[in-house]
Amino acid sequence: MKYILFVIINMFCMFTTAQTVVGKVTSNGKGLAYVNVYLEGTTKGAISKDDGTYKINNVKTGTYTIIASFTGFQTQKKTITVASNDITVNFNLTESEILDQVVVTGTLKAVSRLESPVPVEVYSPTFFKKNPTSNIFEALQNVNGVRPQLNCNVCNTGDIHINGLEGPYTLVMIDGMPIVSGLSTVYGLSGIPNSLIEQVEVVKGPASSLYGSEAVGGLINIITKLPENAPLVFVDGFTNSWGETNADLGFKTNISNTANVILGINYFNYSNPLDKNNDNFTDVTLQDRISVFQKWNFQRKNNRLFSLAGRYFYEDRWGGEMQWNKNFRGGTDVYGESIYTSRYELVGNYQLPVEEKVNFQFSYSNHHQDAFYGDMKYEGKQRIGFGQLIWDKPLKHHDLLFGLAARYNFYDDNTTATIQADEVVIPSAFIQDEITLTQKQKLLLGMRYDYDNRHGSIFTPRLAYRFKPTENDILRLNAGTGFRVVNLFTEDHAALTGARDVIITEALEPEQSYNINLNYLKKIYTKNGFLFTLDASAWYTYFTNAIIPDYDTNPNQIIYDNLDGNSVSKGISINLDAVFGSGINASIGATFQDVSQTESGIKTRQILTERFTAVWALSYKHYPTNITVDYTGNIYGPMRLPLLGDLDPRNEYAPTWSIQNIQFTYNGITNFELYGGVKNLLNWTPNKGNPFIIARANDPFDKNVSFDANGNALATQNNPYALTFDPTYVYGPNQGIRAFFGLRYTLK
Repeated sequence: MKYILFVIINMFCMFTTAQTVVGKVTSNGKGLAYVNVYLEGTTKGAISKDDGTYKINNVKTGTYTIIASFTGFQTQKKTITVASNDITVNFNLTESEILDQVVVTGTLKAVSRLESPVPVEVYSPTFFKKNPTSNIFEALQNVNGVRPQLNCNVCNTGDIHINGLEGPYTLVMIDGMPIVSGLSTVYGLSGIPNSLIEQVEVVKGPASSLYGSEAVGGLINIITKLPENAPLVFVDGFTNSWGETNADLGFKTNISNTANVILGINYFNYSNPLDKNNDNFTDVTLQDRISVFQKWNFQRKNNRLFSLAGRYFYEDRWGGEMQWNKNFRGGTDVYGESIYTSRYELVGNYQLPVEEKVNFQFSYSNHHQDAFYGDMKYEGKQRIGFGQLIWDKPLKHHDLLFGLAARYNFYDDNTTATIQADEVVIPSAFIQDEITLTQKQKLLLGMRYDYDNRHGSIFTPRLAYRFKPTENDILRLNAGTGFRVVNLFTEDHAALTGARDVIITEALEPEQSYNINLNYLKKIYTKNGFLFTLDASAWYTYFTNAIIPDYDTNPNQIIYDNLDGNSVSKGISINLDAVFGSGINASIGATFQDVSQTESGIKTRQILTERFTAVWALSYKHYPTNITVDYTGNIYGPMRLPLLGDLDPRNEYAPTWSIQNIQFTYNGITNFELYGGVKNLLNWTPNKGNPFIIARANDPFDKNVSFDANGNALATQNNPYALTFDPTYVYGPNQGIRAFFGLRYTLK
């Protein structure tokens, strides 16, 4: 009997060694509801109540790391020891700095995003991980008002549209240097490992007063990490059911006490030709790409800056008839578009050893392209050199910025449009004054002067006003001008494939734009701890001397000239970010726009420009299981498409279409993340609802097309629609539904 009693007592003790962990989560002295509080490495956890209190029952004795996590606030960790008594653990969470990032693009100096008079949108690598892609070009599809536009069904090259404006109006920079433009846009945005990106900053509207030509419609600045902020080792690789494989790897190391370096390598391969729309052409371009990136940071006296980065990029891509191989390159037996691309880049920032804060920033890129579009050879070379001195001079109530810059452009190709190489140096000077009027008001005044010996002097002033009536409200008004000195790169696939000829009717003058933008930012905190951020903008941009390709006058030509009239881009955009309890956060954005041109009193809608677009990202993290679910997507309204004539049976307007994706991520293993999901859940492709996408895919060399004396295709029995071969009818990707799986390893 004593023995039985002893066993019962011991069993009772065993079952009563589990204790309770209780506490309260607060922020700014108030209870915070719906906070996830859990014990790391276990399934034990709880969600705080309306008053911020929580309780975790049945916790066994031992030492734990307890975590309080709520999106929109900084995660807090504590180490606790659970013994024979209940334990109380309180948390006081502070707001995350997600709305107060440091930005540099709007004013050329590091300032708080909330303090900047210029509205700047900031996107972190975490944002792009919600829908992992092999390059930044594709990743931008989830940014409101920004659309990657494919320009060719066969080779899948393209450009970036901001607020409905064509790619040439968007300046893309790396670390603030304009090395990605013109010929190199789609290639320059490939091959930068996501783990090396600190953030991506987007400015919508003219920025020529700071950045010169090409920043007419907006700019995208890809900022790479400093070595001290990069992980010690990182690996990220994924593959999908179509056979695409992408791998990023890199590391950082200290070379000496005064120098450290990061090295990143990106490799992408797709060598599985598929033809799911049955036109005997590859649905997606085949690619074999490698990119090597290296960035150095040097420690100097008085914390002066000196960084140097370089990248080499090589790609072999082809698309065409399914039976094509390299033996057919340049021939007329089997149609293929084959592009060899080689480029290198150098970017640096050096602070001069003087008492004043003066920086010298410089960049250089060299891009070479060797391509065949069927039997038409295209070989293009582009070099861009850039340097600028910036003097940052803060005074009482004034923050002055002075700059001297020079840009060198070289472009040459083997086409008839480039009789001789285009080579020019454009010197510039600019000044900016950010004036603190009151604690709540700031005014920014700026002006830039550029001299182009082909066009003379160009002035671009701007004004920005910021009013912050409360801590949670910001109103910004921006107005200014922009300009674009046109370099007409004739890697124009509509012409090179033989369907259309490029016609330049006059000497092209610089485009001018006049813009006004009103932006309102509102933060809303609810009693139960929810956070909402509303960011709304309205804009109006007026262009003179606009150069818009004319596809309509002659179906066999693309005509370029200065518009004898005007072009207008106007619209509104709204972004709403919401942070809920239980690990849920959401963002949704929508843009409504009207982009048109008026010539000889006739107003027409710009081609390949949607009326509306929307993007969204919904995320839920289940902390006990360490699983995050991301649902992302976009939707685009109808846009006018380039047809080949009145008999062309393809739809004149694209339908409303959407790409949607889902991803599951598990991070319950130290330093590892496993992720996988499905892209293009709706299995949407542009061929749905159309008789075909590529015109005369069965006769890509137009061997069986009859022409009249003016070179126009004639309607015949085997060509009833009077078409020629044309792969430029494209507005969305041809890639259908696919599953993907990936693995990340990060050692900090």
